[in-house]
Amino acid sequence: MARTTPPRPVDVEALFPEVAAYRRDAVRLHPRAGQPGVRDSSLGGPLLWPRSLPWPHCEDQHPRTAFAPPPTGPLPLVSVLQLFSADVPELPFPAGTDVLQVLWCPFDHEPGYVPRPELYWRDSSRCEEQRAEPPRPDGADDHYLPDPCVLHPERVTEYPNWDLPDELSEALEERFDRLEDETGWSYWSHLSVADGVKVGGYPTWTQEPVWPDCPRCGRRMDHLLTVNSAEFDGESWRTWLPLEDTPDIGTIRDVPYEQRNRIQCPPQLMLGDMGGIYIFDCRRCPDRPYAYHSDCS
Repeated sequence: MARTTPPRPVDVEALFPEVAAYRRDAVRLHPRAGQPGVRDSSLGGPLLWPRSLPWPHCEDQHPRTAFAPPPTGPLPLVSVLQLFSADVPELPFPAGTDVLQVLWCPFDHEPGYVPRPELYWRDSSRCEEQRAEPPRPDGADDHYLPDPCVLHPERVTEYPNWDLPDELSEALEERFDRLEDETGWSYWSHLSVADGVKVGGYPTWTQEPVWPDCPRCGRRMDHLLTVNSAEFDGESWRTWLPLEDTPDIGTIRDVPYEQRNRIQCPPQLMLGDMGGIYIFDCRRCPDRPYAYHSDCS
C-alpha cells in the first residue's frame, strides 16, 4: 500500500513567500514491517552483497555505556538501508552505481553515543544473486537492530526549520505566531520539515544544526539521508501522518499503543530520546567522502 502525506493545510509559499527560495524536495521512505527480498529497497532487510567481498566488521574502541559491546573482537555491521535507483532516483548515485547500502555498528560510538554508519555504493548487475541475511551481534540493543521493513517512497516538499536563517526567522516570527493563533497550525511542527526516514530535504534537527565540512575540499557537505526513530511525534502527526494510516474514528492518539507503535516506529529503532542520525556526503569530491551526525539527546 502506498503512503500519502496529506497536502499542507495552508499554502506555505502564499503566506510566507520569503521561504520559497529555501524549498527542498525530500523522499519520505515510509518503512513498514514486511519481508523484503534481496533485490528490494528496504530498511533492515537482506542485502544484495557481493559474494566475493567479506562482510564488514567494526574494530573501533567503544565508549563505556549501557550499549557497550562484549569484548569479543571485531563486530559485524548490521543492515540499515538498501536503496535502488529505480525506487529512489533522487539519490545522487555515483556513475556506474545503482544501489546504496547503509550498514552500521549497533553499539554506541563517539561522538553522539549512537551507532556508526558505513556507506557502500554498488552496481547491482555485478552482485551475484546471494541473499545476505543481516547478522544480529550478541549483546546489541534491540533498538539498534532495525526490524525488516518494506519501503513506500513518497515525494514531499520541505521548508527549513532550524536551517531558516536567523534574520528571516526573526522577521517572520510574528506572522508565524499569528498563523498558529488563528488556525492552530505551527510552521515549525506542521509545515516545515518532515519526520521519519527520508532521502534529501532537511535534517530534522532538534538542536542547533551541525553541518559537517568535507575533510577533502573543506566545503559544507550535503544532506544525503536521515534515519529517525519515528515517523512523527506527539504534535507533528497532525500533518505528517500518512492518509492511509489515519484511523476512521478519532485520531492516531486514540489508537491502542501497540497498533500506533507499528505505524509510528515500524523498524522499532530508538536512537537516544526519539532522535535521529543524519548522513552527509560531498558530491564535489570523486571519492564521495561522507560523515554523520546524531541529534539524539
